[in-house]
Amino acid sequence: MVAAMNALVQLENVTKRYDNGTAPAVAEVSVAIRPGEAVAVMGPSGSGKSTLLNLIAGMDRPTSGAVRVGDERVDMLSEAGAARFRRRQVGMIFQFFNLLDDMTVMDNVLLPAQLAGAKDRAARQRAGQLIDALRMGHRRDAYPARLSGGERQRVAIARALVNQPSLLLADEPTGAVDTATGDEIGQLLLDLNASGQTLIVVTHSPELAARYSQRVIRFADGRIASDTATGQAARGSYGVRP
Repeated sequence: MVAAMNALVQLENVTKRYDNGTAPAVAEVSVAIRPGEAVAVMGPSGSGKSTLLNLIAGMDRPTSGAVRVGDERVDMLSEAGAARFRRRQVGMIFQFFNLLDDMTVMDNVLLPAQLAGAKDRAARQRAGQLIDALRMGHRRDAYPARLSGGERQRVAIARALVNQPSLLLADEPTGAVDTATGDEIGQLLLDLNASGQTLIVVTHSPELAARYSQRVIRFADGRIASDTATGQAARGSYGVRP
């Protein structure tokens, strides 16, 4: 176990039950993730992977145990405190993008910064830089319905990064795109990590886990079945910075 002072994310004996009569979704999990790590979380459906991300993001509370991210005791935050924590420290990427259909690319990317109370000029500059770095500058005024799956995921990644989060969480980020686009998204995540972004990716893809992370945590029945290194990831091809 990595010492707490050296970990960005630390779970200590975390259990999550949704119903007292059923097996826990996560059972007595202890894990630490250092700043700058790229960690893939794998396992069959229902093994606890997405619950783990929700606990780290403060979107769910453990039944027992402690969840820390940086200096925050996430499991002790109020709902309003957890929302502030997510806006300031966590970027989230989802399988099905979760873009707002009635907002342009620029407005979708800007939204988290606006919710966090960022100054408009600085937020727009940051959003524009991310959109350009992700090769979406020519689509900044387009609406999500006009974008391909890969383009939507790039917009979602820009939105997740706009507040410069210390932690990026991705739940099946390549699950709704084709193989070639999935490789492109994986390469982008690799480049972000190579630039210092701490990254936790839930994935069903062994190829994505092996190529774009330094560490793979495998879940089974709510518990960590294995936690192994994959080797140092190399820099990707995008010029994106966290």
